[in-house]
Amino acid sequence: MSKAAISARLFLLAMLFPSGMAIAQGLSEREAGFVRSIDQEAPAAVALLERIVNINSGTFNTAGVREVGKVLEKEFQSLGFVTRWVDMDSVKRAPSLVAEHKGAGGKRVLLIGHMDTVFEPSSPFQKFASTGKSATGPGTSDMKGGIVVMLSALKALRSAGVLEGARVTVFLTGDEESVGEPTEISRKEFIEAGKNSDYVLSFEPLLSQDGKDYATTARRGGTKWDVQVHAKSGHSSQIFSAGMGDGAIFELSRILSRFHDTLREPNLTYSAGLALGGSDLKLEANGEASVSGKVNIVPGEARAIGDIRALSAEQLAHVKQAMQAIVTRENLPGTKAEIGFEDRYPPMAPTSGNAALLSKLNEASRSLGAPEMQAADPMLRGAGDASFVAPFVAVIDGMGAPGKGMHAPGESVDLARLPLESKRVAVLIYRLTRESSR
Repeated sequence: MSKAAISARLFLLAMLFPSGMAIAQGLSEREAGFVRSIDQEAPAAVALLERIVNINSGTFNTAGVREVGKVLEKEFQSLGFVTRWVDMDSVKRAPSLVAEHKGAGGKRVLLIGHMDTVFEPSSPFQKFASTGKSATGPGTSDMKGGIVVMLSALKALRSAGVLEGARVTVFLTGDEESVGEPTEISRKEFIEAGKNSDYVLSFEPLLSQDGKDYATTARRGGTKWDVQVHAKSGHSSQIFSAGMGDGAIFELSRILSRFHDTLREPNLTYSAGLALGGSDLKLEANGEASVSGKVNIVPGEARAIGDIRALSAEQLAHVKQAMQAIVTRENLPGTKAEIGFEDRYPPMAPTSGNAALLSKLNEASRSLGAPEMQAADPMLRGAGDASFVAPFVAVIDGMGAPGKGMHAPGESVDLARLPLESKRVAVLIYRLTRESSR
């Protein structure tokens, strides 16, 4: 792009984000100053977003994720943060980037996000494209836009001289979209960072519905389940006989039907993502599967995998127990079944601490003259990194960029809203880091 074209684009963006926005009376003079600076920095923020969106960082493109991290590392270093990398070679993922600002007092604030996207190099959806007040591109809202919101807020605090003394840590993972296994390794230092913090702000996309914004104070976890059935196999003319039994597919059908009909409760979903029955079953880690079968043979094997989305550890334990009972009791004749579970993301249960942090966020919103945010329905969001630290500290998620079509070609971000979200974050961080660290 020519210098003239870049200048024209930045001029347009400056028109979209005027710095003369009225400042609400609830802001202190110092807060009003750094809030205004966010408007002034808005064109540069969009330019940074374009730069990192145009670097492919699909989860399995570890070199691309690292390249995005290197760009961001320089941004954090310029703000006085000390950076380091957390190696993830052992789980076959890109490293995490950690940036620390070690102040002397006040509450400790952890800002979290991820550098990877769902769009691998093979995807045809690769480049940033501005459409005026919005832009499309891979990761524009999920969640490179959120990282830019975070950086714009920190830059404003730095320019106003109020970042000095603040205890702020940034932890950006490189594998949120497909977390490295086991999580005991891939999220070990991430969890420790949460335990060593007083508040956590997560920069997944802002959730908006019907013109209202919602903060995420609770989100459901993700657990994989795997049912395997074994049965006697033989000629189909002998099915249901005492010597043969009912076959593996009928038993798997019984189990799935019972799951469907008996497990439902509020804030819980469970899905069967793949089912196979016959013989010579093969299932790869990437989800590819194969099976053999004939119409005149009683199937000796069947398998199904799926997931559970539960809101609390107690709910997850309860549904696991119920599924275990369905799988192992009252099996059809001649069959035996077992179920295994793999916890991938823990639930982020609603807590009084999260609710109190939302109140502080809404105080910041009121000071800006912006609408308050309600707590989002947990059914509207999937699992995320915030869940790993939520058992130990107050968390709000969805502090990032508003947009549409996440995880699909055409994903977009609302560029005109980025300054407001950065202002909310800046005011909130400023106030949190000045709370007593008793």
